[in-house]
Amino acid sequence: MDNPLVHIIILTWNHWQATAVCLHSLAQLTYPNYQIIVVDNGSSDNTSDNIRQQFPHVTLIANEQNLGFAAGCNVGLRHAFAQGADYVLLLNNDTIASANLLDSLVQQAHTLPNVGILTPMLSYLDDPDKLWFAGSQRHPLTLEATSFGPTGPRHKRQPQLQTVDYIFGTAMFLPTAVLRRVGLFDERFFFYYEDMDLCLRVQAAGYQLYVIPQANVQHGIAASTANFSHLRAYHKARGSVLFFRKHGRYRLPLIIPYRLASTLRTLLRFARQQQWPALRAYLTGLWHGLRTPITWYNTYRFPDRNR
Repeated sequence: MDNPLVHIIILTWNHWQATAVCLHSLAQLTYPNYQIIVVDNGSSDNTSDNIRQQFPHVTLIANEQNLGFAAGCNVGLRHAFAQGADYVLLLNNDTIASANLLDSLVQQAHTLPNVGILTPMLSYLDDPDKLWFAGSQRHPLTLEATSFGPTGPRHKRQPQLQTVDYIFGTAMFLPTAVLRRVGLFDERFFFYYEDMDLCLRVQAAGYQLYVIPQANVQHGIAASTANFSHLRAYHKARGSVLFFRKHGRYRLPLIIPYRLASTLRTLLRFARQQQWPALRAYLTGLWHGLRTPITWYNTYRFPDRNR
């Protein structure tokens, strides 16, 4: 298959202008066989109406409410499966894609062994020469991302083809065959940590995660939640507890002290900055994460997953 079908899935929640810029950049893609799906997660700024009027070639799925990142993306993924997509590219709405993005990703997906997830180099939208994310390795004991911290990359990395352990949902390129085997995003994660959870499941199924330096995406960094620091704090806290409870297992004696120290640092930072709503939201998120059941269930799997 020379030009397999790629579905680009963009999840939006308000910030229509950023979405429009992203869609205009996708119109410049040189790859000949792709379709765009925008999943509007209950926006209140006329995003859906604007897309219908200005981008009639785009498939629009309008959710009645904000389902979160995991469930919202799953809506788009199920549609892509129904339309026979060979690959899917999950892309944040606050991104700008390079013209050769799909050409590079598809070529590498055909060349590299055991491809599970690919990601381009991610740079800052307001500083395109500055790297924001190029995948991350995982600490074998604490499961933490060793190459990425709370404020960005922990060290400068040279652009090179390499295997990694974590790829963020900002820009994820996956063969649909992989998702049919491992399932979609776990919808217990509203947003944050759902991408790391998927990465662990993809690796556990025997696939590799790669960074593709020939492809680039510029990222606007949390534009959709820029004015909701308490919302980010809540879901980061809740997601982190779910993630480490789900995957920690025998590592918990090491993970618990590490996470307690991380929690204390976060609470002190909120206190120093007098971000009291964020501090309260973070504590609430921790509590709700502890109360959420973590038993395995298949709501993110396909009925035909064994075919």
